[in-house]
Amino acid sequence: MTQKIDEDSVVWLTQDGYDQLKSELENLKGPARAEITQRISEARDEGDLKENGGYHAAKDEQGKIEARIRQLEDMLRRARVGETPKKGGKVEPGMKVSIKFAGDDDVETFLLGSRELLALDASVDIDVYSPQSPLGSAILGKKKGEKATYEAPNGKDVTVEIVGAEPFTG
Repeated sequence: MTQKIDEDSVVWLTQDGYDQLKSELENLKGPARAEITQRISEARDEGDLKENGGYHAAKDEQGKIEARIRQLEDMLRRARVGETPKKGGKVEPGMKVSIKFAGDDDVETFLLGSRELLALDASVDIDVYSPQSPLGSAILGKKKGEKATYEAPNGKDVTVEIVGAEPFTG
């Protein structure tokens, strides 16, 4: 069965990010799943399951592993793989974007891309906006100095000016 992926559900990943997530999935489906199955079996052999803390902890861990497997499979199924843009200037996925909100001189900088990429590297501390978010879709394709307007969750129109867009390097 093939399922059509609509543009709003795409997960933008670099090839490296895709490979890391695929590797995590393979580990969870192989060695991690086998280890937790072994732990459950050993705990079950100890007897009374009602008061067996090791058994319940292992079953909880198994649930977390299975949930992460489903999450990764879904994410990889929806993935659109591309490389971080090589040059700046134009807002596109993989760019570190700086904007100013109309009437405010403060500059806000964020990554336009996928939160999953940053989950792989805890040392990176930057906000992430999806290209499908209201802000992301409004600024996509814009260049430094251009303005874009989008509808905020409260229903009000918000205008931003692009201050800069450069490739995200981590």
